Amino acid sequence: MIPHNLPTLGREESDAAQRVIASNWLAQGKEVNEFESEFCSFLGIADGHAVAVSSGTAAIYMALWALYAQNKNIAIPAYVCSSLRHAIGMIDGNENIIDVGVNSPNINIEKLEQANPDIAIIPHMFGLPVDFSKLKNIKIIEDCAQSLGAKINGVSTGLVGDIGIFSFYATKLITSGGQGGMIVSKNIDFINEIKDYREFDCRRDHKKRFNFQMTDLNACIGRVQLKKVNKFIKTRETIFQRYKQAGIELIDSCEFEPVRYRAVMRTKNPTDIIKSLNRAGITAIIPIEDWELLGQLPIALNLSRSTVSLPIYPSLANDDLEKIINIVR
Repeated sequence: MIPHNLPTLGREESDAAQRVIASNWLAQGKEVNEFESEFCSFLGIADGHAVAVSSGTAAIYMALWALYAQNKNIAIPAYVCSSLRHAIGMIDGNENIIDVGVNSPNINIEKLEQANPDIAIIPHMFGLPVDFSKLKNIKIIEDCAQSLGAKINGVSTGLVGDIGIFSFYATKLITSGGQGGMIVSKNIDFINEIKDYREFDCRRDHKKRFNFQMTDLNACIGRVQLKKVNKFIKTRETIFQRYKQAGIELIDSCEFEPVRYRAVMRTKNPTDIIKSLNRAGITAIIPIEDWELLGQLPIALNLSRSTVSLPIYPSLANDDLEKIINIVR
């Protein structure tokens, strides 16, 4: 079976995990600190401006918390994973659902501007960066769960808005052992507040905090994966371009420097294509089903019903790639 997603793990990740296990220190510690520092270096931001957490969803919640989002109007796209809605619910914010742009999986910036929320969570869907530079007086959380390594005018996604969040879930561009997330900001005050919130135990002031810490076991795997991310990105680009060369119409509306988190094709017959691939032992999916949409808005609904996501992970064999292409064609 050729899966739709597959983490690219090897001996280096195994050795790192064994090293941490042998150390008898598994909780947040030295590995987490090093992962945060190396992540800053990768993004090109000063050391100390990243906070590792337990998941991407936790990262969104903590970013909202740092922006005092309770009872605030928070705009999010209809076409996105449910984590955004869950985080807004936990912070007691008021969600404002915005449709996506025409020919784009990303939030419609003009409609977002018209809505004029207090805060907007802007995902860079499928690794395609969205330009939100025209927005004024809106606090921006960049959801970079799918865009690690992408850039807007030479600046890494996550550093353009007020706060950036990343996910290291098993299917993402890199993983920290199945779960994990990172929060970044050029504003050190946000980072210090978030770190204070994360350090929940043995505090004398009795402020409300919560355990969203990443473990050293997760961090050591994330560190190895981060060293490989540029190679991963290059391999994904090669696969993406091979699909395009084969005449498969992929969503690729981006004027900036994307990463190929997904190879999403447009089609009038998504169900037929998925079934045909399945019969050949290949898993393809609808990226976001219509019942998963956060709002039944017209462009998002049409996008959901006219797309199929094809395998594009770095360890996808060339023979398997050609098999997928032949069946789709």
